[in-house]
Amino acid sequence: MADKPTALAARSLTPRRGSGYPPPFDAHCGGREKLGLGNAFGLTAFGVNLVDLPPGTASSQRHWHSREDELIYILSGTPILVTDSGRVTLGPGDCAGFRAGDPSGHHLVNETDAMVTYLEVGNRHPDDAVEYSDIDMRKPAGDGGFTRKDGTPYP
Repeated sequence: MADKPTALAARSLTPRRGSGYPPPFDAHCGGREKLGLGNAFGLTAFGVNLVDLPPGTASSQRHWHSREDELIYILSGTPILVTDSGRVTLGPGDCAGFRAGDPSGHHLVNETDAMVTYLEVGNRHPDDAVEYSDIDMRKPAGDGGFTRKDGTPYP
């Protein structure tokens, strides 16, 4: 892939803002911005994003993956990690990992007045499905969109 760089300034990339969730589930993540570091290099086995969470924003809806491992590493700020086990405050240098198939839903929320920035890393499994712990939504494996838990697609 000669058209992909071998090095770049991360902040030179165009951020993806918000989420692909259907309304009203997209509102809580509306201010989130991701820089697709892995995509910029054409990586296919795993993804890496540099994520900014402004005050009052969540990283995602609380979720878990059937076949994808995830790891986050906090660079700045103090987000709250919310899982089935409760709430934990994280800070710079802290990290958390989530094994594929572990049904403890997770996400980060920024309840402070300062920006939170972190790295997120995950493998890219084509047969991954995503379950959302607190809402009537799931993302089945494959290229389909979001559905309700009974399989009815969202518009």
